[in-house]
Parts: sequence; structure tokens; C-alpha cells
Amino acid sequence: MKIEKDRVVRFHYSVAEQGAEPTESSEGREPLAILAGHGNIIPGLEKAMDGHEAGDRFAVDVPAAEAYGERRDGLSQRVPKKHFGGQRLEPGMQVVLNTNFGPRAVTIEKVGMSVVDVDLNHPMAGKDLHFDIEVVEVREATAEELEHGHVHGDGGHAH
Repeated sequence: MKIEKDRVVRFHYSVAEQGAEPTESSEGREPLAILAGHGNIIPGLEKAMDGHEAGDRFAVDVPAAEAYGERRDGLSQRVPKKHFGGQRLEPGMQVVLNTNFGPRAVTIEKVGMSVVDVDLNHPMAGKDLHFDIEVVEVREATAEELEHGHVHGDGGHAH
């Protein structure tokens, strides 16, 4: 069965900035599970997976614009220190900040006495990425998965 919109895909991956060593991998863990065509992963990778099937292994380069977007200058914000829950903060650190729109990865720029300046760009923004993919399984999505827009069960979302 080929990967196409509304199918569940379970796959292993490793990702690296182009020309660098991998920064993240699913090796030694359960495969990632996504509902194809529903924006569960970056657009460039989702597009590259289309038409592949279980057992396929392939590599793909995804430009920044089709990954986490280009870096945007001036995307900084000053946040009260109390929102970091007493974590020891240093410039350059990446932390997850809970916002009104859910968790967001930010990079610490400057730490003051009572406020912290953060860069709101995604840590991988502006980077061209290289993925190595191994497709483990492709199956039809259940009606509930289609209704919710994500995978349930192994490697997916639990309610």
C-alpha cells in the first residue's frame, strides 16, 4: 500500500542540518506515526513521502522554506522570568515555554533579574535539513483518526 492522503504511516527517521551529523533520530524507539496529508510533519518531508510504501528506505533534502521556515529577524519577546519555573537559564539554551497557544520551543537570548529575552524562531528555522527515512508500515486510517486529524495507538496520539 502506497503513502497517500488519509493513510497512516509509521516510519523511522534521522534528521540533520545539511552537511552535518544527525541531531535527532528515532533509532531505538518506536517509529513515528503520522496521518498523511494532515500537516502532522513538515511539508517538505510529507511531500517526499508520498507514493512510498512499507520497506522503502530513502533520503531527502528539505529546504528551510519547506521545513521550519526562514529565520525572521526581530522575532524576540521579553518574558517574565516566573514563566520559566525556576529553571537555570543561559543565553543560547533552548527551552519549551508554555504559551496561550500551547508549548513553544524558544531560544534564550538574554537573562535579566526579572525578565528573559527569547527568540521565538523555531530552533531549526532557516536550516536546510537532510532526512533518512525507513517506512515501516502504511495502513488505512480509521474513521476516528480521520475525524481527529491524527493517528491513535502505537506511535500516535492517546486520548
